[in-house]
This record gives sequence, C-alpha cells and structure tokens, in this order.
Amino acid sequence: MTIIKTTNLTKKFGKFTALKGVNLEVKPGEVFGFIGPNGAGKSTTIRVLLGILKASEGEAKIFGKDAWKDAVEIHQHLAYVPGDVNLWPNLTGGEVIDLFLKLRGVPHKNRRDEFIERFKLDPSKKCRTYSKGNRQKVALISAFAAEADLYILDEPTSGLDPLMEKVFQDCVIEAKRAGKSILLSSHILSEVERLCDRVGIIRQGEMIETGTLNEMRHLTRTNLLIETKLPITGLYEVKGVHDIQEKEQTLSFQVDSEHLDEVMKYVTRYGLIKLESSPPTLEDLFMRHYESPGKNSRLGAGGHS
Repeated sequence: MTIIKTTNLTKKFGKFTALKGVNLEVKPGEVFGFIGPNGAGKSTTIRVLLGILKASEGEAKIFGKDAWKDAVEIHQHLAYVPGDVNLWPNLTGGEVIDLFLKLRGVPHKNRRDEFIERFKLDPSKKCRTYSKGNRQKVALISAFAAEADLYILDEPTSGLDPLMEKVFQDCVIEAKRAGKSILLSSHILSEVERLCDRVGIIRQGEMIETGTLNEMRHLTRTNLLIETKLPITGLYEVKGVHDIQEKEQTLSFQVDSEHLDEVMKYVTRYGLIKLESSPPTLEDLFMRHYESPGKNSRLGAGGHS
C-alpha cells in the first residue's frame, strides 16, 4: 500500500492557484524529499495532507484514507513537525512533550527521556524562554518519541545548530530502518541528499521532477577539474561543456553526462596531469531547474516516479 498518494491535487485561493495538479507518492519505509523555493507550494501541499486545507480538485490519501474526511483517524498514526513551532508559553518543554504523548496514548517515558537527552533539551524551562531552535527540539522529541507510522516534517531543522541537525538526521535514519515512512520538506539540500530515497521538486505549484537522486543525476552535469601539459584550445566549442573557468594551469567546467566520453577524449590529447571529477549535487540540479523557468525538464512537467 502507498502511504501518501495525491492525484491531480489542485488548490485555489480565489483566483490564485497555489497547487496545479500535484501528483506525489510516498512508499512504505521511504524517505521522500519534497523540495522547492519558498512559495512553491510545499506547505500548502502539506496542509492539504494534514486535513487543514481542503483540496479544490483531485484527491489526497494517506494510508489509503481520504486526508480531509478521515483526518482524525489518520492523525493517530502520523507525527507532524512544522518549520515554525508555537508552544504554550507557560508550560515547560517537558510538560508540552508529555501532553503531546498523552494525546497519542504513548506511555514511552524511556523514549521521551532518551530523545530529550539526545537533543540536549532542558525540559524544566518554560516555553516562552526557549529560542527557535529549542522550540523545534520540543516538536522533534514529541514526534520521534511517539513512534508514528508516518512523519511529515516541514523544514524541521530550521533554527537547529549543525550538531543538532546531525542528531535529527540520525533519528530519521533510525525511523526509516524501523520501517516508518517520512515526507521531508527541506531547503537544506545536503540534508535531502543524505537522507532521501527519492526526491520531488515543486515549482510554482507544479511538480517538475520526481525520481531517485541517481535517476535525476542523468539530467545533471559532472564537475571536472583538470590540469594538462599543453594549454587546451577550443573547449568552448565542444558539445556538452558548460561554465568553463580558468585558473593558471587548471580548468574547471561542467559536462553533461551524455557527452562525458567525447569530452574526455578531447582533453586527453593535451596530456592530462591532474583530473578531479565530482558528481553533480542536488544543488546543481536545483539551480538548473530554476534558471530556466519556461522550460520543462526532459522528464516532462509531471516528472516520473
């Protein structure tokens, strides 16, 4: 069974269409990265999935149930962490965590204490005294201690320092190993790259690409750094070469994956002294999509899954 499935999901606010036929699928035991710039439609999609907003057209299902009609039932098996957490100012962090766990009927005091320790939270302080990062910790501890089947995480690490970000990543990996499913909306591309099995890119309310990182890398460029015995001439004319930068004897440039073979044959004529190659990052992929707003990717506007 698919854990999350949206079909032609459309959401209009008056004349403005925030989501235009979004198709999204999260499989059991999968970490799905949901990325796009601010205002692209990530949070709107998540609010529809949570049953906070009603779709204008199309459908959204979680555990095979309707996200709007069956929201109460779905929420018994789901944990959600927003990017900006609001807490009761007069309660302590520990009291808020206990309240959330009690609402879910989770008696796991050991898990609660373990996560408080891992995230280095002082649970005795009132929530009004907490920094943004500490408020995020309260929400993350409440979510991970609850042992949900599905985690919906919308920019969950905003305000966390790099050390705590690493703790968060470990928690996600552990949840995945335990067979849980995770929808992770993030703008931290390194986080997505490290954690996600598949990625969906949304832009202006439309899904423009979906696939595994390896599948997407076919559409990206390899970064090369080379040094040669003889100066290379005519590289600008070689098909598939982009962004050439010269620095003394070294050249750095990007190559479309499908032209790598011809480019390598061309540059080796000049006597290679040094060659460094690095795979394209999600950042490269992201930038390529946002550089050319008018063009759909080779996979078509809906992507593939």
